[in-house]
Amino acid sequence: MQATAYTYDPESRSGQVLLDDGTPVPFASAAFDAGGLRLLRPGQRVRIETAGEGEALRITLVTLQTF
Repeated sequence: MQATAYTYDPESRSGQVLLDDGTPVPFASAAFDAGGLRLLRPGQRVRIETAGEGEALRITLVTLQTF
């Protein structure tokens, strides 16, 4: 799934992405670390993997979108 980086806190390595429908979804440091990134800037397109649905939706991986 693709999304757009919305917020990122380098100290906690967590933040939020916006899904293509505009829904903000938070991610924890574990998801950020799983993607091997060092930095994330708002507006960057990212690829995410998720688990759960609805209110239980959580992001398990955040990495840069490549073509």
